[in-house]
Amino acid sequence: MDGGRALVTETFSPETDLRAFRHALGAFATGVTVITTVTDTGPVGITANSFASVSLDPPLVLWSPAKASSRFGIFSVAERFAVHVLRTDQKSVADGFTRSWTAFHDLDWAADGFGTPLIEGTLARFVCQTEARHDAGDHMIVVGRVLAVTRGVPGAPLVFHGGSYGGFGAV
Repeated sequence: MDGGRALVTETFSPETDLRAFRHALGAFATGVTVITTVTDTGPVGITANSFASVSLDPPLVLWSPAKASSRFGIFSVAERFAVHVLRTDQKSVADGFTRSWTAFHDLDWAADGFGTPLIEGTLARFVCQTEARHDAGDHMIVVGRVLAVTRGVPGAPLVFHGGSYGGFGAV
């Protein structure tokens, strides 16, 4: 019992109840990022919450694009990319790259010496060279060696939980 209420739990097979599995995964709050790279036709971005640190020495991070994404082909072969950690007031940036590959029009950004698009004003930015790619079911794990880091504008992180965006509140 918790405060007079019975604790309800449910155990199920993730292979037979994909909706419940996805819902359970949504219980884990994640940060929201925009991953950018450059193509022959220009800059491209995608909103992702599958970003994680891997190693400090060497400096490695990962993210996992979905194979079903229309942008998968671009990001699965990109040799360089940048990860932008968004602030709570940058939900529109996340929404923009959810809808469009090329949502750069209202953003302050510039390309680095390799053409990688770098969005200004985020909490942090990690410029990476692809170190490894691993097949992972319906996703690919992309490991990037961090070449440069920018600690940006202070603020609270944009988070994703239970299918919705939110902010980080005091505990």
